[in-house]
Amino acid sequence: MNDKITLGKYRHYKGNEYYVEDVARHSEDLSYLVVYRCLYGEFGLWVRPLEMFLEDVTIDGVVQPRFAYQGPLTSADIDAMPEAVRAKVLANQ
Repeated sequence: MNDKITLGKYRHYKGNEYYVEDVARHSEDLSYLVVYRCLYGEFGLWVRPLEMFLEDVTIDGVVQPRFAYQGPLTSADIDAMPEAVRAKVLANQ
């Protein structure tokens, strides 16, 4: 497994959208973790193992990606963020 993932907007199979900001390493086992932010609610920051982020899930017999790439963030996505979050996101781009 490597640390290659396209940064940008992803849709979770349950419908919510997230912004992948970066990939980090776990300090103990050196595994790769995807650093991503909710594009709704409090715009919280999360991490998930890269392998799990990229895996397929089976829902009602249909195989689909857990997170599907949607493209880069749009200006509308950025404008919808609270100012403090917007500043962090723009600083990382």
